[in-house]
Amino acid sequence: MRLTNKTILLLVLGLLPLTLLAQHQLMFFQTDWGNELPMDEFLAKVKSDGYDGIEVWMPGSDEARATLKEGLEKYQLKVIFLHGTNRGLPFEEALKSYEAGLKEIVSWKPVKVNNHTGNDFWTSEQNLAFIKVADAYSKESGIPIIHETHRGRFSYTLPAAVAMLEQFPDLKYTLDISHWMVVHERLISKNDPNLQKIMPAVHHIHARVGFAEGPQINNPAAPEWENAVKVHLDIWEEIIRNSNDEIFTITTEFGPPPYLPTIPFTNKPIADQWEANVYIMKAIQARFAHD
Repeated sequence: MRLTNKTILLLVLGLLPLTLLAQHQLMFFQTDWGNELPMDEFLAKVKSDGYDGIEVWMPGSDEARATLKEGLEKYQLKVIFLHGTNRGLPFEEALKSYEAGLKEIVSWKPVKVNNHTGNDFWTSEQNLAFIKVADAYSKESGIPIIHETHRGRFSYTLPAAVAMLEQFPDLKYTLDISHWMVVHERLISKNDPNLQKIMPAVHHIHARVGFAEGPQINNPAAPEWENAVKVHLDIWEEIIRNSNDEIFTITTEFGPPPYLPTIPFTNKPIADQWEANVYIMKAIQARFAHD
Protein backbone atom coordinates (compact mmCIF):
# COMPACT_ATOMS: atom_id res chain seq x y z
CA MET A 1 0.00 0.00 0.00
CA ARG A 2 1.51 3.32 -1.06
CA LEU A 3 1.35 6.42 1.10
CA THR A 4 -0.81 9.12 -0.44
CA ASN A 5 0.00 12.82 -0.26
CA LYS A 6 -2.84 13.24 2.21
CA THR A 7 -1.42 10.57 4.52
CA ILE A 8 2.09 12.05 4.35
CA LEU A 9 0.71 15.48 5.24
CA LEU A 10 -1.21 14.07 8.22
CA LEU A 11 1.92 12.31 9.45
CA VAL A 12 4.01 15.47 9.11
CA LEU A 13 1.40 17.47 11.02
CA GLY A 14 1.36 14.86 13.76
CA LEU A 15 -2.27 13.96 13.19
CA LEU A 16 -1.45 10.30 12.59
CA PRO A 17 0.77 8.13 14.81
CA LEU A 18 4.18 7.47 13.24
CA THR A 19 3.82 3.80 14.17
CA LEU A 20 1.37 3.51 11.31
CA LEU A 21 4.29 3.61 8.90
CA ALA A 22 5.82 0.49 10.43
CA GLN A 23 2.45 -1.22 10.82
CA HIS A 24 1.23 -0.80 7.24
CA GLN A 25 -1.13 1.94 8.48
CA LEU A 26 -3.10 -0.26 10.82
CA MET A 27 -5.31 1.10 13.57
CA PHE A 28 -6.30 -1.31 16.35
CA PHE A 29 -9.40 -1.16 18.51
CA GLN A 30 -10.19 -3.16 21.62
CA THR A 31 -13.67 -4.51 22.26
CA ASP A 32 -15.45 -3.69 25.51
CA TRP A 33 -17.46 -6.91 25.15
CA GLY A 34 -17.29 -8.62 28.54
CA ASN A 35 -15.50 -5.71 30.22
CA GLU A 36 -16.26 -5.43 33.94
CA LEU A 37 -13.78 -2.68 34.78
CA PRO A 38 -14.87 0.91 35.45
CA MET A 39 -14.61 2.88 32.22
CA ASP A 40 -11.54 4.87 33.29
CA GLU A 41 -9.62 1.70 34.23
CA PHE A 42 -10.69 -0.03 31.04
CA LEU A 43 -9.55 2.86 28.84
CA ALA A 44 -6.25 3.17 30.72
CA LYS A 45 -5.59 -0.53 30.09
CA VAL A 46 -6.55 -0.18 26.42
CA LYS A 47 -4.09 2.69 26.03
CA SER A 48 -1.25 0.98 27.89
CA ASP A 49 -1.50 -2.11 25.70
CA GLY A 50 -1.03 -0.09 22.53
CA TYR A 51 -4.54 0.18 21.12
CA ASP A 52 -5.67 3.24 19.17
CA GLY A 53 -9.25 3.10 20.39
CA ILE A 54 -12.23 1.01 21.41
CA GLU A 55 -15.30 -0.44 19.73
CA VAL A 56 -18.46 -0.15 21.84
CA TRP A 57 -22.23 0.09 21.73
CA MET A 58 -23.59 3.55 22.49
CA PRO A 59 -24.14 3.72 26.27
CA GLY A 60 -27.76 3.87 27.35
CA SER A 61 -27.62 6.70 29.90
CA ASP A 62 -26.50 10.31 29.63
CA GLU A 63 -24.13 9.75 32.56
CA ALA A 64 -22.46 6.77 30.89
CA ARG A 65 -22.15 8.69 27.63
CA ALA A 66 -20.50 11.61 29.39
CA THR A 67 -18.09 9.25 31.15
CA LEU A 68 -17.19 7.60 27.85
CA LYS A 69 -16.61 10.93 26.11
CA GLU A 70 -14.44 12.22 28.94
CA GLY A 71 -12.40 9.02 28.99
CA LEU A 72 -11.79 9.02 25.25
CA GLU A 73 -10.50 12.59 25.48
CA LYS A 74 -8.40 11.87 28.56
CA TYR A 75 -6.59 8.91 27.00
CA GLN A 76 -6.66 10.25 23.43
CA LEU A 77 -8.47 7.18 22.16
CA LYS A 78 -10.72 6.89 19.13
CA VAL A 79 -14.07 5.12 18.98
CA ILE A 80 -15.95 2.88 16.60
CA PHE A 81 -19.58 2.48 17.57
CA LEU A 82 -21.55 -0.70 17.18
CA HIS A 83 -25.14 -0.34 16.05
CA GLY A 84 -27.75 -2.79 14.96
CA THR A 85 -31.22 -3.88 13.99
CA ASN A 86 -33.49 -4.83 16.89
CA ARG A 87 -34.70 -8.24 15.75
CA GLY A 88 -37.26 -8.29 18.55
CA LEU A 89 -39.30 -5.58 16.81
CA PRO A 90 -41.49 -5.84 13.72
CA PHE A 91 -39.73 -4.70 10.56
CA GLU A 92 -41.19 -1.17 10.33
CA GLU A 93 -40.57 -0.41 14.01
CA ALA A 94 -37.07 -1.85 13.82
CA LEU A 95 -36.24 0.34 10.84
CA LYS A 96 -37.41 3.50 12.64
CA SER A 97 -35.46 2.57 15.78
CA TYR A 98 -32.37 1.81 13.69
CA GLU A 99 -32.47 5.20 11.96
CA ALA A 100 -32.98 7.09 15.22
CA GLY A 101 -30.01 5.35 16.82
CA LEU A 102 -27.83 5.98 13.80
CA LYS A 103 -28.62 9.68 13.88
CA GLU A 104 -27.40 9.89 17.48
CA ILE A 105 -24.25 7.90 16.78
CA VAL A 106 -23.01 9.92 13.80
CA SER A 107 -23.26 13.10 15.89
CA TRP A 108 -20.28 11.77 17.88
CA LYS A 109 -18.12 11.68 14.73
CA PRO A 110 -16.76 8.17 15.34
CA VAL A 111 -14.09 6.63 13.13
CA LYS A 112 -16.70 4.20 11.79
CA VAL A 113 -20.06 2.69 12.65
CA ASN A 114 -20.18 -1.10 12.57
CA ASN A 115 -23.65 -2.56 12.12
CA HIS A 116 -25.33 -5.83 13.04
CA THR A 117 -27.72 -5.38 10.16
CA GLY A 118 -31.09 -6.92 9.43
CA ASN A 119 -32.45 -10.33 10.25
CA ASP A 120 -31.85 -13.74 8.71
CA PHE A 121 -35.63 -14.33 8.83
CA TRP A 122 -36.46 -11.22 6.76
CA THR A 123 -36.54 -10.82 3.00
CA SER A 124 -33.62 -9.35 1.10
CA GLU A 125 -35.76 -6.29 0.35
CA GLN A 126 -36.41 -5.72 4.06
CA ASN A 127 -32.74 -6.12 4.91
CA LEU A 128 -31.77 -3.84 2.05
CA ALA A 129 -33.88 -1.08 3.58
CA PHE A 130 -31.46 -0.89 6.53
CA ILE A 131 -28.47 -0.81 4.21
CA LYS A 132 -29.99 2.07 2.24
CA VAL A 133 -30.64 4.07 5.43
CA ALA A 134 -27.04 3.50 6.52
CA ASP A 135 -25.74 4.51 3.10
CA ALA A 136 -27.69 7.77 3.20
CA TYR A 137 -26.36 8.67 6.67
CA SER A 138 -22.84 7.73 5.65
CA LYS A 139 -22.92 9.98 2.59
CA GLU A 140 -24.42 12.85 4.58
CA SER A 141 -22.01 12.59 7.52
CA GLY A 142 -18.87 11.37 5.74
CA ILE A 143 -18.55 8.60 8.33
CA PRO A 144 -18.09 5.03 7.04
CA ILE A 145 -21.11 2.97 8.07
CA ILE A 146 -20.38 -0.68 7.49
CA HIS A 147 -22.13 -4.02 7.93
CA GLU A 148 -20.74 -6.95 9.87
CA THR A 149 -20.80 -10.50 8.57
CA HIS A 150 -22.69 -12.11 11.42
CA ARG A 151 -24.93 -15.04 12.26
CA GLY A 152 -28.57 -14.07 12.63
CA ARG A 153 -28.21 -11.14 10.23
CA PHE A 154 -28.63 -10.75 6.47
CA SER A 155 -24.97 -11.76 6.06
CA TYR A 156 -25.23 -14.98 8.06
CA THR A 157 -23.70 -17.04 5.22
CA LEU A 158 -21.01 -16.27 2.70
CA PRO A 159 -23.37 -16.78 -0.29
CA ALA A 160 -25.94 -14.49 1.33
CA ALA A 161 -23.30 -11.77 1.76
CA VAL A 162 -22.25 -12.15 -1.87
CA ALA A 163 -25.89 -11.94 -3.02
CA MET A 164 -26.45 -8.68 -1.12
CA LEU A 165 -23.23 -7.21 -2.48
CA GLU A 166 -24.42 -7.99 -6.00
CA GLN A 167 -27.72 -6.32 -5.22
CA PHE A 168 -26.05 -3.25 -3.63
CA PRO A 169 -22.51 -2.87 -5.06
CA ASP A 170 -21.58 0.03 -2.76
CA LEU A 171 -22.05 -2.17 0.30
CA LYS A 172 -19.16 -2.04 2.79
CA TYR A 173 -18.43 -4.97 5.07
CA THR A 174 -16.87 -5.64 8.43
CA LEU A 175 -15.45 -9.12 8.05
CA ASP A 176 -15.93 -11.36 11.06
CA ILE A 177 -15.20 -14.57 9.25
CA SER A 178 -15.28 -16.61 12.46
CA HIS A 179 -19.06 -16.76 12.02
CA TRP A 180 -18.81 -18.29 8.57
CA MET A 181 -16.28 -20.88 9.71
CA VAL A 182 -18.88 -22.43 11.99
CA VAL A 183 -21.89 -21.80 9.75
CA HIS A 184 -20.21 -23.60 6.86
CA GLU A 185 -18.44 -26.10 9.15
CA ARG A 186 -15.01 -25.64 7.64
CA LEU A 187 -12.02 -23.34 7.57
CA ILE A 188 -12.69 -21.15 4.54
CA SER A 189 -9.44 -20.28 2.80
CA LYS A 190 -8.50 -16.95 1.29
CA ASN A 191 -8.76 -18.53 -2.17
CA ASP A 192 -12.42 -19.41 -1.82
CA PRO A 193 -14.16 -17.94 -4.93
CA ASN A 194 -17.04 -16.44 -2.94
CA LEU A 195 -14.71 -14.96 -0.34
CA GLN A 196 -12.66 -13.39 -3.13
CA LYS A 197 -15.82 -11.53 -4.19
CA ILE A 198 -16.29 -10.17 -0.67
CA MET A 199 -12.73 -9.15 0.13
CA PRO A 200 -12.61 -5.88 -1.87
CA ALA A 201 -15.72 -4.70 -0.01
CA VAL A 202 -14.16 -5.23 3.45
CA HIS A 203 -13.28 -2.00 5.26
CA HIS A 204 -12.98 -3.24 8.85
CA ILE A 205 -12.01 -6.55 10.44
CA HIS A 206 -13.15 -8.24 13.61
CA ALA A 207 -10.13 -10.33 14.51
CA ARG A 208 -11.51 -13.41 16.19
CA VAL A 209 -10.54 -16.95 15.19
CA GLY A 210 -13.30 -19.47 14.61
CA PHE A 211 -13.26 -23.11 13.57
CA ALA A 212 -15.57 -25.69 12.04
CA GLU A 213 -17.48 -26.32 15.27
CA GLY A 214 -17.53 -22.90 16.88
CA PRO A 215 -17.07 -19.13 16.45
CA GLN A 216 -14.10 -18.89 18.82
CA ILE A 217 -11.12 -21.09 19.55
CA ASN A 218 -10.23 -21.18 23.23
CA ASN A 219 -6.70 -19.74 23.02
CA PRO A 220 -4.98 -18.50 19.84
CA ALA A 221 -1.55 -19.18 21.36
CA ALA A 222 -2.23 -22.90 21.77
CA PRO A 223 -0.35 -25.05 19.22
CA GLU A 224 -3.40 -27.13 18.35
CA TRP A 225 -4.97 -24.02 16.80
CA GLU A 226 -1.94 -23.04 14.71
CA ASN A 227 -3.62 -23.85 11.40
CA ALA A 228 -6.87 -22.08 12.24
CA VAL A 229 -4.96 -18.96 13.29
CA LYS A 230 -2.87 -19.05 10.11
CA VAL A 231 -5.95 -19.36 7.87
CA HIS A 232 -7.48 -16.27 9.49
CA LEU A 233 -4.22 -14.28 9.38
CA ASP A 234 -3.77 -15.12 5.70
CA ILE A 235 -7.25 -13.79 4.92
CA TRP A 236 -6.81 -10.62 6.95
CA GLU A 237 -3.39 -9.91 5.48
CA GLU A 238 -4.61 -10.25 1.91
CA ILE A 239 -7.54 -7.93 2.57
CA ILE A 240 -5.35 -5.28 4.18
CA ARG A 241 -2.62 -5.42 1.55
CA ASN A 242 -5.12 -5.01 -1.27
CA SER A 243 -7.25 -2.36 0.44
CA ASN A 244 -7.36 1.21 -0.83
CA ASP A 245 -8.16 2.51 2.65
CA GLU A 246 -5.46 4.90 3.85
CA ILE A 247 -5.84 3.51 7.37
CA PHE A 248 -7.19 0.03 7.91
CA THR A 249 -9.08 -0.57 11.15
CA ILE A 250 -9.11 -3.82 13.10
CA THR A 251 -10.97 -4.70 16.29
CA THR A 252 -9.63 -7.61 18.30
CA GLU A 253 -12.80 -9.39 19.33
CA PHE A 254 -12.20 -12.57 21.27
CA GLY A 255 -15.20 -12.62 23.58
CA PRO A 256 -16.01 -13.59 27.17
CA PRO A 257 -17.96 -16.69 28.28
CA PRO A 258 -19.91 -18.37 26.77
CA TYR A 259 -17.87 -17.59 23.62
CA LEU A 260 -14.83 -18.36 25.74
CA PRO A 261 -15.20 -21.96 26.96
CA THR A 262 -15.43 -22.54 30.71
CA ILE A 263 -14.74 -25.31 33.19
CA PRO A 264 -17.96 -27.26 33.85
CA PHE A 265 -19.87 -26.40 37.06
CA THR A 266 -17.66 -23.37 37.76
CA ASN A 267 -18.18 -21.11 34.73
CA LYS A 268 -14.49 -20.26 35.11
CA PRO A 269 -12.90 -19.34 31.75
CA ILE A 270 -10.18 -21.72 30.59
CA ALA A 271 -8.19 -18.87 29.02
CA ASP A 272 -7.82 -15.09 29.33
CA GLN A 273 -9.93 -13.01 26.94
CA TRP A 274 -7.74 -9.91 27.15
CA GLU A 275 -4.55 -11.88 26.55
CA ALA A 276 -6.14 -13.52 23.50
CA ASN A 277 -7.00 -10.14 22.02
CA VAL A 278 -3.53 -8.69 22.61
CA TYR A 279 -1.99 -11.88 21.19
CA ILE A 280 -3.97 -11.62 17.96
CA MET A 281 -3.17 -7.90 17.62
CA LYS A 282 0.55 -8.68 17.86
CA ALA A 283 0.19 -11.58 15.42
CA ILE A 284 -1.34 -9.24 12.83
CA GLN A 285 1.32 -6.60 13.47
CA ALA A 286 4.01 -9.24 12.93
CA ARG A 287 2.70 -9.85 9.39
CA PHE A 288 3.56 -6.23 8.55
CA ALA A 289 6.64 -5.72 10.72
CA HIS A 290 9.09 -5.71 7.80
CA ASP A 291 7.14 -3.51 5.39
